[in-house]
This record gives sequence, C-alpha cells and structure tokens, in this order.
Amino acid sequence: MRPATRTGAAVLCAALLSLGPAAAPASPPVSAAVRPPASASAAAASPSGTAPSRAARFRWPLDGVPRPVRRFDPPPRPWLPGHRGVDLAAAPGATVRAAGAGTVLFAGLVAGRPVVTVGHADGLRTTHEPVSPAVRPGDHLTAGAPLGALLTGHPGCPAPACLHWGLRRGADYLDPLALLGLGAVRLLPLDGADPAGDGGLDGTDPALSAGRAAGGAAPRAARTRPACCRPGRRAAASRVRSRP
Repeated sequence: MRPATRTGAAVLCAALLSLGPAAAPASPPVSAAVRPPASASAAAASPSGTAPSRAARFRWPLDGVPRPVRRFDPPPRPWLPGHRGVDLAAAPGATVRAAGAGTVLFAGLVAGRPVVTVGHADGLRTTHEPVSPAVRPGDHLTAGAPLGALLTGHPGCPAPACLHWGLRRGADYLDPLALLGLGAVRLLPLDGADPAGDGGLDGTDPALSAGRAAGGAAPRAARTRPACCRPGRRAAASRVRSRP
C-alpha cells in the first residue's frame, strides 16, 4: 500500500472511532410518556354512591345542644306504660326544627296533643310534641327547617317547656338519640315523681295508639271470670234450669 493511501485510511479510522457506537433511536419526549394514574386517595376523596353517616344527616330538633330531662324507656309490651321518646328542655315558644331532610306526614292534634311527624329515608319517622305547627302534610323539608313553635304543658316536664322527640320505624319505637350517635349516652337522672305515662305515643296513627291502649286492658279483664261462670255456680244454675 502506498504511504498516501495508508495515511488516508488511518485518518478515516480515527474519524469513525470518534463517532462512537451507532446511536440508538431517540426516546420519546417526556411529554409524550404515559402518565401514572391518579392516586387512590385522590379518587376516594369524593366517593360516589356512598351515603353519609347517619349522625351527619341528622341534627338536634332544637337550636344548640338541648338538655335531655327524660330518657327513652320503651315498655316491654306495646300496651304497657313507658316513655317512647326523649324529652328535651327548652323555652316556651322555641323553634322546633326538622332533625333531617324529609316530608311532613302529619301536623295536627292527637288525643288533644299537637304533634308534627316528619318522614325520612329508610322508613324513619320523627315525632315532635307539643308543637304549634307551621307546616302542612306534604311539605318537603331540609334538615333544620322550622316545624313550629314549642308549647308548654307536656306531662312530667320539669322545665318551663319540654319537647317530646320520638322516632319510629314501622311499628317499632326507637331511641331518637341514635340518630345523633348518642344512643348510649347516660342522660340526666330521672325525677322520681315523674309519672310513667304513654310518654308521647306517635301521633301519625291514632287508631294504632288506641288499639294498643285497649290491648293492655283486655288481658286483665280476661283473668276475672264472671260470677255466673265460677266453679260451683255453674252446676247450681244447671239444677235450677232443670226444674219443671
């Protein structure tokens, strides 16, 4: 090989070596890369279809935090005496409010007591007495909407006025404090002189209340036999009828 040729080959080899290995195809720009999905915590921040807790959906039926003066004490049998709700002390004329969103089912007198009943989701019904109603059946309410003004005269109330707040699902009486997550809270001591009465039967169904009251008297009456049917007298009556 001629000297000039060898010199040119050496220069060519040096130039190729300086270029390094063949360049790989350029990677896609960062902006075109697939981004990771959003974190699970961000997706769970506002879940769809999840109902809020019951305590978040309900509130006290009076402004502020009222003082309970008589607890929920259901009777062992529907016709026996008991207290089918909670009594909350308040000032006469205080605004009674809906404990949760719902529809007014009843607003009027039941056995002389002014009652307002509101139907809620899950078949729940709250009752309020004695209340001078400012609503009518069929009214749709939000939580905290005014139902009327609190009246005086609730039986056994140790305060100037008491709101009897009740809760029912179907025919079952429930503790209304459970709506607030307070069903297990120990209330104030009861007044020993407080008579046990019907404690504010739900006013939505007067016939049901009357039927339960009548049902309590029937078993006691059935225990006493009429005089004509007592042992010994039945045989005597038969002898009298058999005489000519």
